[in-house]
Amino acid sequence: MLNKVFLMGRLTRDPEIRFLPSGVQVTSFSIAVNRAYRTKDSSEWKEETYFFDIETFGGLAERLGKQLNKGILILVEGQLRQDRWETPSGERRTKIKVVADKVNVIPTKAGDKTVREDKEEDLDLDLSTGTEDFTSDDDIPF
Repeated sequence: MLNKVFLMGRLTRDPEIRFLPSGVQVTSFSIAVNRAYRTKDSSEWKEETYFFDIETFGGLAERLGKQLNKGILILVEGQLRQDRWETPSGERRTKIKVVADKVNVIPTKAGDKTVREDKEEDLDLDLSTGTEDFTSDDDIPF
């Protein structure tokens, strides 16, 4: 089965950093993605905004936690994951999120201050080689 997602949007908030019991870092953030379309009845253009929760693990999470902040434009490549849980009152809940495999910062116009300036590292965060294996959910506390 194929489960692949590509999204380009802007961070809606600064990344949140937490650690699993094993010590693996998890960085979470949300992005806003716009969709422009033309209505059938007229040639009027409308725009919708969708919000997606993104989660990263390990080395990618460490880099993103240091380098990203609200407003930066990024390209995310990853897969959809569904969390399922039951509330204390017995209600079943689910949530869909994107677990990122790669994240690239998209350069914008000169003078854009969305990337943290205290880092001099290359902001191309493609970690397709040498990444950790996250096929097991043993460290995830839910």
